Amino acid sequence: MESEKDLIGELQALEEEARRDVEAAEDPMELEGVRVRFLGRKEGRVSGILRRLGELPDHLRPSVGQEANRVKGVLQDLLAERERVLEREDGSGAGGEVDLTLPGRHAWIGGRHPVTRVVDEICEIFSSLGFTRARGPEAENEWYNFVALNTPLDHPAADEQDTLYLEGGYLLRSHTSPVQVRTMEQYQPPVRIVVPGMVYRRDTYDATHAPAFAQIEGLAVDEGITFVDFKATLAEFSRRFWGPGTQVRFRPSFFPFTEPSAEVDVKRLLVQPDGSRRESDWIEIMGAGMVDPAVLENAGYDSERYTGFAFGMGPGRIAMLKYGIPDIRHLYEGDVRFHRQFRGP
Repeated sequence: MESEKDLIGELQALEEEARRDVEAAEDPMELEGVRVRFLGRKEGRVSGILRRLGELPDHLRPSVGQEANRVKGVLQDLLAERERVLEREDGSGAGGEVDLTLPGRHAWIGGRHPVTRVVDEICEIFSSLGFTRARGPEAENEWYNFVALNTPLDHPAADEQDTLYLEGGYLLRSHTSPVQVRTMEQYQPPVRIVVPGMVYRRDTYDATHAPAFAQIEGLAVDEGITFVDFKATLAEFSRRFWGPGTQVRFRPSFFPFTEPSAEVDVKRLLVQPDGSRRESDWIEIMGAGMVDPAVLENAGYDSERYTGFAFGMGPGRIAMLKYGIPDIRHLYEGDVRFHRQFRGP
């Protein structure tokens, strides 16, 4: 068995050898090799002695361990000092000479994400029409996501091929509509809310689809709300958002939680490079309709007394139309070259 004297002598010899090797290192790679050779976790020679302490008698461990830790600290200091010297010599450190021939390094300037810009603009318009922002949980249960919205669990929308289910009867909400019911349970009419938030569906990630994307829900409930109020509100929003010359049309459709239901399309006036104007094709921007009485009853409202309308739109797709973005994946990949196009207010 090795004695205390033998191990301490070995440590002191390693210290002298390491001093010579550190001083002789001519570049950072060579210096790193010295560090690994003496202090590496697996192959380091000093680390190997520290691992052998457990084999020593109890009365020898303190003195040998103390010397090993001293040598380890000395070597760490030597390595750090030699690294600073090498940095100064090649000009890469903070104290090196400045190479004025190098091109300048400009700081990245951020920009508001196009979807954020669209969400804020939409919410600002509806705020001026008397709507308030609301929010709800992204992990929902089946009642709020489907059943309370007049969508039975055997409906195709509730199938596992479309919905991301979690344990314990929960799921990642597939739309922001559950916030409608949660808000109506909490507040009595009149209710006017817009609900921006993320939703999740089992969609393939491609140029036009994403499994996680933003959505904006809207709801207005009060006594005496009619289809005329519904059309007037969404037409006013469309003209404020897309421009005063925008045409709006409502096509009959079907959604489980609205009756009657409609798809809302717009036709915009586009300004050409030569200053002339032309009309775009009809573009669908949202689904909407009058709130189904069953949804009002599920939220605890008297459907004989109250009526309302609801709408939902995808700000990601609207951003693509507004800014001419050809691929929805640009919105999620974090490429600074793409995002810096959206600097400014």
